[in-house]
Amino acid sequence: MEKELSAALHLRACGEYAKSNSLLLDLVQQFPKDASILYQCAWSFDLLGEERKAVTYYEKAIELKLHIDELEGALLGLGSTYRTLGEYEKSRKTLLQGIASFPENKAFQVFYAMTLYNLKEHNQAMKLLLTCLVDTTADEQLVNYQKAIRFYADKLDVKWE
Repeated sequence: MEKELSAALHLRACGEYAKSNSLLLDLVQQFPKDASILYQCAWSFDLLGEERKAVTYYEKAIELKLHIDELEGALLGLGSTYRTLGEYEKSRKTLLQGIASFPENKAFQVFYAMTLYNLKEHNQAMKLLLTCLVDTTADEQLVNYQKAIRFYADKLDVKWE
């Protein structure tokens, strides 16, 4: 199994997504309860633009208790995939689980902000993005205005007269 999995991951790294996916599907047939293989298969479907097919594999992988390193990627992948499929409430729930489990991973917050946008929660989405931006940027011009950006992040509709 390890040899075949390594080969599939190598093919993916080389941009051979369809071949990688084919190997991973074979592995899923042989090891249907291996959470890691299910996760890698889900990821491969995402890379192929077949998000609907990816969902089942992400869900099964998470249900089977992925290792923490892979759980982070699976939650992000599933949350993002739900969003692209228009399943915004599922996306919200999954990404919030990711934020709670991996608070240092700012990618969860950015993808969650996209979901909030789709849910028409524009103010919350902008606040989250602006906060994430000032928390992570090294850009000197933005750092100079960090205090102001934080202050205005939740006051975008306020008019100062």
